[in-house]
Amino acid sequence: MIVAIDGPAGSGKSTIARLLAVRLGFRYLDTGAMYRSVAVAALDAGTPLDDPDALGALARAVRISFEHEPGEPLPTRVLLDGRDVTAAIRTPAADRAVSPVSAAAPVRVAMVALQREIGSRADCVLEGRDIGTVVFPDAEVKVYLTATPEERASRRALDRAAAGHEADHAAVLADILRRDTHDSTREASPMRRADDAHVVDTTGLTIEQVVDRVAALVEAAR
Repeated sequence: MIVAIDGPAGSGKSTIARLLAVRLGFRYLDTGAMYRSVAVAALDAGTPLDDPDALGALARAVRISFEHEPGEPLPTRVLLDGRDVTAAIRTPAADRAVSPVSAAAPVRVAMVALQREIGSRADCVLEGRDIGTVVFPDAEVKVYLTATPEERASRRALDRAAAGHEADHAAVLADILRRDTHDSTREASPMRRADDAHVVDTTGLTIEQVVDRVAALVEAAR
């Protein structure tokens, strides 16, 4: 079974998908981490972020993998060509670079192929921005998480502060709005809700409440 969770930045996709995977015993795949890994590779290599062909060549050349403990649904590390980039992909620099990288059509072609290959190995919870529309349009369960921009900015600011990065709320909100516009208007696989997706507004809900709602959708689909 494939559970596709989509939504904008800060909507809670990663947190909910991870907890849902643990509850269900499904494998978890953070597709955003894959695009972030390509972004880190581009920054490290000095690849122009406005050159789709160069970014695509980079995406095809790098090796992105997830390290799991035996029997565990959640990965312990994200590896880029064997190097641990688990922390590097969550920096403000990666935040800024990931939108242009993920908008490059050649990058998306490379990553979608890898996502489908990984997702086909076992029951899987995948989260991103085009899982239910492009990667797995026939997923048994599709969920679109959302929340107000202010709520999402507050969450992202807390995450950044916890990681030791600058976390000015106004700046984070501006970045959230910029990413919303960029991701929803990009030419390659724009962020949108699948017609048959269940919309869950997470504003004001606890993490446990959201997981319960999504888990109920999965149980109903079994």
